[in-house]
Amino acid sequence: MSTPHSLRQRSMLLQAIRSFFFNRDYIEVDTPIRLPVLLPEAHIQPFTSDGWFLQTSPELCMKMLLAGGCEQIFQLCHCFRKEESGCYHQTEFTMLEWYHRGWDYTDLMSECEDLFNILASRVSGLNGLNAKGDIVYKGRTISLGKPWSRLSLRDAFVHFADITADEAIAKDRFEEILVEEIEPHLGWERPVFLYDYPVQLASLAKVKDDSPDLAERFELYIGGLELANGFSELVDAAVQRERFVQEMGAIRQLDRDVRMPEQFLQALERLGDTAGIALGVDRVMMLLLGKEKLTEILPIDVRIMQ
Repeated sequence: MSTPHSLRQRSMLLQAIRSFFFNRDYIEVDTPIRLPVLLPEAHIQPFTSDGWFLQTSPELCMKMLLAGGCEQIFQLCHCFRKEESGCYHQTEFTMLEWYHRGWDYTDLMSECEDLFNILASRVSGLNGLNAKGDIVYKGRTISLGKPWSRLSLRDAFVHFADITADEAIAKDRFEEILVEEIEPHLGWERPVFLYDYPVQLASLAKVKDDSPDLAERFELYIGGLELANGFSELVDAAVQRERFVQEMGAIRQLDRDVRMPEQFLQALERLGDTAGIALGVDRVMMLLLGKEKLTEILPIDVRIMQ
């Protein structure tokens, strides 16, 4: 259970996040967490709730709001995913997600830099920061000074793995090699954006205009921890439907129910150029508060109630 001091720091961080986006004219939204349909993602297993689902991300609802005319929105919310709990994973966690119409993924990278520097400068008494406002994690100092590093995913495989990214995908070893051989090296001198994923891993990202084999997707790493996943959003409903069909086939092979999110696909047609990002708030707080386990920064570890 958190102490009053750590609860106050968590509260200050949440207030600072909200202040950052309010000062940039974002609208905070609060969408339902229980939904009749989710975006098909085979690698994410949702919790069911009386025939519906607890959200794994607020993305579906937020994009429908953007399609309805919103220009820039953010949300702080709880999300739920069936995965093993551990030092860096919880089945229920706090997500910060934000979207900006008219932007691409490079704009979001810059805004991430600004967000972290504002948090480091405005919240006092953060145990994970030194006097210069740099992160100190596992005995190592990580500079938050801009600009942060940017490393293409294919270059990361060249530097840290013994096979290429395309070979890893073909051998169904991509996730294994990324987690075991690449991620531990990322973000130790300064945060790093791992960007431009092979199109097979595009998820909901658009394909690069000048490189049709790559997608405009990035992930943010600090101290070997993946903190955020951002895209230039795919807004072509026909292409997105094709990707969903593939995901739905994989989900059905796992004996899980799934159906096409038709209203979401209809909304995409009205979206236009948009960039969006999901950031794990609990992991960010863990770093800024100088902790090495998520349970150390949660208000209550509900496992003690078992």
